[in-house]
Amino acid sequence: MMRVLVVDDEELARVRLRSLVEECPQPRASVVGECGNATQALVWLQSQSCDLVLLDIRMPGRDGTQLAAELRLRPQPPAVVFVTAHAEHALKAFDLEAVDYLTKPVRRERLHAALQRVAQRLAIQVPAGVPGAEPVVVVSDRGRVVRVPVSEVLYLKAELKYVTLRTAEHTYVLDDALSELEQRLGDRFIRVHRNALVAKRAVRALERRAIPGADEEGGESWAVRVAPVDEWLAVSRRQATAVREALVAAGL
Repeated sequence: MMRVLVVDDEELARVRLRSLVEECPQPRASVVGECGNATQALVWLQSQSCDLVLLDIRMPGRDGTQLAAELRLRPQPPAVVFVTAHAEHALKAFDLEAVDYLTKPVRRERLHAALQRVAQRLAIQVPAGVPGAEPVVVVSDRGRVVRVPVSEVLYLKAELKYVTLRTAEHTYVLDDALSELEQRLGDRFIRVHRNALVAKRAVRALERRAIPGADEEGGESWAVRVAPVDEWLAVSRRQATAVREALVAAGL
């Protein structure tokens, strides 16, 4: 259950957002707190936590962008989605790494889409209260939220604005930075290139091959074979040693 804090100086706006959040079928979410201004929100956050702040911009005292800037300084800041009647703040909102920017009156479909984006941003989750539970990557697939066990992920590859996640059976698209995913996935994955992470267990061979977009002249570079899909991914020269060591450690 995604925990949501609503910060808006208008009571009717808070009531409306609470209703829309709790109507969302996937991901499941619950409003765990409401605040009328930034100061109240900071006091609330001293003793409680949330996954997401639905944040108005124009409020008495500190405005929403000032609060968002303060939240970014925290060790584990909540995601922020701005909800405002004023569209002119959008550029600054995304400079503050907001997940989304909704204009009032908020439509149900837009809020639910924003919650899905937050679920993707949270990305790596371990089911709460389940000892030894398998961590998962949360992805959105044709309107559904899918939890992909990390043990099924073969590789992640950055392409343009998106990251492709590959399993033996499916390909998903994520809206996360590859660097963030690398930190969350931990040492079960190895970076083979600036645009690719591969599960160590899926590495099968390291060879010189002609790979589109390879770093070296002539289009040929080191490449790694990913099992069981038998796909080849380019390996940068600086990562070749680390990949070779991973192969040796796996006894290949």
